[in-house]
Amino acid sequence: MKKFNIRKVLDGLTAASSSSSAAAAASLQSGNRENDMIQETLQSEHFQLCKTLRHGFPYQPSSMAFDPVQKILAIGTQSGALRLFGRAGVECYCQHESGSAVIQLEFLVNEGALVSALADDSIHLWNLRQKLPAILHSLKFNRERITFCHLPFQSKWLYVGTERGNIHIVNVESFTLSGYVIMWNKAIELSSKTHPGPVVHISDNPMDEGKLLIGFECGIVVLWDLKSKKADYRYNYDEAIHSVAWHHEGKQFVCSHSDGTLTTWNVRAPAKPAQIITPHGKQPKDGKKPEPCKPILKVEYKTTRAGDPFMILCGGLSYDTVGRRACLTVMHGKSTAVLEMDYPIVDFLTLCETPYPNDFQEPYAVVVLLEKDLVVIDLAQIGYPIFENPYPLSIHESPVTCCEYFADCPAEVIPALYSVGSRQKRQGFSKKEWPVSGGNWGQGTLSFSEIIITGHADGSIKFWDASALMLQVLYKLKTAKVFEKPRGKEEKSSTEIVDEDPFAIQILSWCPESRVLCVAGVSAHVIVYRFSKQEVTTEVVQLLEVRMQCELNEVESPEGGGEQASAVSTPGTSSSPQTSLPQSHPSTSSNNSSDGLRDNVPCLKVRSSPLKQSPGYQVELLIQLVWVSGEPPQQITSLAVNSAYGLVAFGNGNGLAVVDYLQKTLLLNMSIAELYGSTDPHHRQPRSPRKARQPSAGLCDGNDASATPEEKCKSPTSGSSSPCNSDEDTKQKFIDKVMSKSKQISKNVANDFAKISRKINMIADQKDDARDNSFSRSRSSSVTSLDRESREVISSFYFCDSLSKKSETVALPSLWVGTSLGSMLTIALTVPSTPEQRMQQPVGVCFCGSVVRLKGGILRMAQLDASGTLLPHVYEPWYEPNAPEEEKERPRRRRPTSPPSSQENQDCQYAVVCSEKQAKVVALPSQNCIYEHNITEASFVLRADVVTMPAGVGLACFCANGHIMTLSVPSLRPLLDVNYLPLTDMRIARTFCFSNQGQALYLTSPTEIQRITYSQETCDNLQEMLGELFTPVETPEAPNRGFFKGLFGGGAQSLDREDLFGEVAAGKASRSLAQHIPGPGGMEGMKGAASGVVGELARARIALDERGQKLGELEERTAAMMSSADSFSRHAHDIMLKYKDKKWYQL
Repeated sequence: MKKFNIRKVLDGLTAASSSSSAAAAASLQSGNRENDMIQETLQSEHFQLCKTLRHGFPYQPSSMAFDPVQKILAIGTQSGALRLFGRAGVECYCQHESGSAVIQLEFLVNEGALVSALADDSIHLWNLRQKLPAILHSLKFNRERITFCHLPFQSKWLYVGTERGNIHIVNVESFTLSGYVIMWNKAIELSSKTHPGPVVHISDNPMDEGKLLIGFECGIVVLWDLKSKKADYRYNYDEAIHSVAWHHEGKQFVCSHSDGTLTTWNVRAPAKPAQIITPHGKQPKDGKKPEPCKPILKVEYKTTRAGDPFMILCGGLSYDTVGRRACLTVMHGKSTAVLEMDYPIVDFLTLCETPYPNDFQEPYAVVVLLEKDLVVIDLAQIGYPIFENPYPLSIHESPVTCCEYFADCPAEVIPALYSVGSRQKRQGFSKKEWPVSGGNWGQGTLSFSEIIITGHADGSIKFWDASALMLQVLYKLKTAKVFEKPRGKEEKSSTEIVDEDPFAIQILSWCPESRVLCVAGVSAHVIVYRFSKQEVTTEVVQLLEVRMQCELNEVESPEGGGEQASAVSTPGTSSSPQTSLPQSHPSTSSNNSSDGLRDNVPCLKVRSSPLKQSPGYQVELLIQLVWVSGEPPQQITSLAVNSAYGLVAFGNGNGLAVVDYLQKTLLLNMSIAELYGSTDPHHRQPRSPRKARQPSAGLCDGNDASATPEEKCKSPTSGSSSPCNSDEDTKQKFIDKVMSKSKQISKNVANDFAKISRKINMIADQKDDARDNSFSRSRSSSVTSLDRESREVISSFYFCDSLSKKSETVALPSLWVGTSLGSMLTIALTVPSTPEQRMQQPVGVCFCGSVVRLKGGILRMAQLDASGTLLPHVYEPWYEPNAPEEEKERPRRRRPTSPPSSQENQDCQYAVVCSEKQAKVVALPSQNCIYEHNITEASFVLRADVVTMPAGVGLACFCANGHIMTLSVPSLRPLLDVNYLPLTDMRIARTFCFSNQGQALYLTSPTEIQRITYSQETCDNLQEMLGELFTPVETPEAPNRGFFKGLFGGGAQSLDREDLFGEVAAGKASRSLAQHIPGPGGMEGMKGAASGVVGELARARIALDERGQKLGELEERTAAMMSSADSFSRHAHDIMLKYKDKKWYQL
């Protein structure tokens, strides 16, 4: 794991940029109780940054290996990453510093070590006996390129084939080259005039370790005698070789070729192949050669005691199968099974019962590594079913578009999601256990539960259980079910605003306590879901269409002056629920203006047939933004849902809207300029000479003293103050006037709107910033270009009970609104108190104006009580929404309660506001800024969250320059500043998430999630929590040679490779050929570790062999002595009988 140079900032020291402002604020308010000292418990020693685990499928895999004794699988990637898998929950990630592709992996079977060969011609020895594997040795070849490696079972000598056709031998204990070299010109025939090409295969004869089989790319195979240093046999074929596989008896081998053929050779008959077959070729009737097929990239030949052998291969399909997916072919006896794969095959391995190559292999499974998946096939069952994969490798099933991380969730949420998600599991898997079962789980655990939610390009949402450093999918939700899907490209609607993935998830908002989920999609739609354990069938999807117009401050009112429309919306925004079928909805494709411009048309067509909703998340309300006079709706940049109020707020470049999802009504639809009212700090230049709008009487500014409190808190969807309830003629005239005025907007301005919208939401255009060359200033809702774009966008929301007005002494429901130009505004909400009133009376809305302004766009807002404790969000506990009315016990709304504090400070709160440039703490209700800190000048903050740590509350920030910082709250003292990750991909900016308890994550590749921690406590306990890859296991006994093989000299022939390859016999290799690089632990530690990994086991094995040999010799000598004694006894007895009755003189 890469070590980071962590720079902790000493407690009590504040950055120079913030000290002056904080001191000034303190001096101005020294007499106020809101600036009383708050005891902070969070200190710099509570923070340390380190990576924890990487989940998901290895991105761009390139190689694979399996330890048949330890049951561990290793996968290498094109970026030099190494992923190791044991049983479910035992995973490990390592990285080669060079970043070169891993071309081959070789396990030292049952010795806790792994050899990796890289594309930069280096080989490395990894120690797997520690929880975080480390490199012990490295060897860098200087003059030759590595093409193939082979490490025989229970051997310490590694064969390395090169592009020049030579084979070098490496001692894996010392990682030094032997002087023994097999040169290509000695291996091939002297009469050959051409170079044989690179070495593509090396393997020793299963029955004779002294015979080495070498395959060259051109089609030549050589059986090399290691002792005599010469070729015994040479096998020639016209087609290039891709792989070679032995029969376990060592008398035959099979080669796969580039023309789709398999040639079987008898070792002692090199003249011609014993058999030539084309598995997928059409056999001509006239006996001619079959038509050539695609290359067979790999073949494996595995035998069984009880039946026919298995021949498994990939590739070799006929050329006329254009567009056919990659296949794995399993040939067993007379049957041939062709198994189609979803992605191209990178590599495959056959798992066998024995690690010994000279015994019946007894294959039981095939591990197939695909470009984007890992499949294990059961060979023992009919039909070859696949095993159910226990690893979280389906993160990228559809590309991840957004991500949220929730630590310290309610304990009952994970079981509830699991219970509904377990019904979604596929059937038809193998009944056997997952064969990759090595390693052990860690001992330590985290005391809190964690959930990760991922949104995907196909509109799906996945809930993952991330507790205890594991990852397991809990539940999958498909949001696209509420829409009609076009059957083909020709049926694509002309109203869609994105070319691909119209259902992609853009923003997620989830309340774990109430289990209410709200999602925003790229097609300017918002869906509210509620969790239910009962299945329901929805006849009609609850639909609400919202018309958000551009430049509302330039549109004249229906009367031409005076009172203005509080919400520019469709007539359906009245207090009555708007529930209609898409066909009968007023906003259809027929609602076009006279010149054919699309108007009042949503981007996606809603499903017209009944929707069957399984237990889990079920649609409560669908909200769609509609086209306005030929202009598409802008994509949503911010979203928030609150279950206690029953409200959803969303915003974009046109303004914001607040929807009551309980009553299915639109409460508010306003432009940003109207939010400011008369206190607008920006000079908004109208693009056309139009009459300026006056503030609405129904939605007046909170600072307007002329309005009565009753007028200020009046609902925009009720009462006579809103023109939405005026007669139909007035509304129609107003809408017609809006459309006619909109047509006057120039094409350049329209294009400018579209560009800004795409920048804010789709992150499509990337520009180099003069101060920050490494990062594009284009971004989504969490990544806004502020310095270059003057257009204001709604960037964040926060629902809370707050002291929004300076005169208030009681906290009331509020909505805080953050904008991309650094303004934080508040909207007071009047929510009916009882459930019955809540469903009958409208929610009141009142604007309270701007609270504070910061540099850069507002990213995050939070609320503290008088003691500096973070106030949790208000919520309504979950209840079954589909329960019968008589059984439905609607719980009362639960408010967050502050810890006991002094009476004098109970009417004081603090608002923590973080923007792209700075953070401020504002006292409420006085709205005085008491602390301020400039986070960054040269860069900008991408993600910020107010997080709860075991020791207190802090503000965590991730900047575009790669720095991760934490600040104390409320004093904003810097506690941690680490240059962790230079931002090289917009994916990281889009998916980086902080969570409570010092946890964070981001999508490090399109298929992998990287989890990190910034908690010192978690870092200290990480070793205990991580699983162990290596576990002590006895190596299976070698196969019995049998009586006759032992009597007549058959069976496997051993070879003392030390006598051949050691320095005494072979000498030293050239120093310029390869450079030895010690591991990170230094020479002494490296030698000790190498001795522990390889040497000790090797020496123990040799000692056992010697002891067994001596015991065998002793047993043989004892038997010979017993036989000799028996013979002597018999002879003595015979002599005694012969002379028993004779006299002495007869002798």
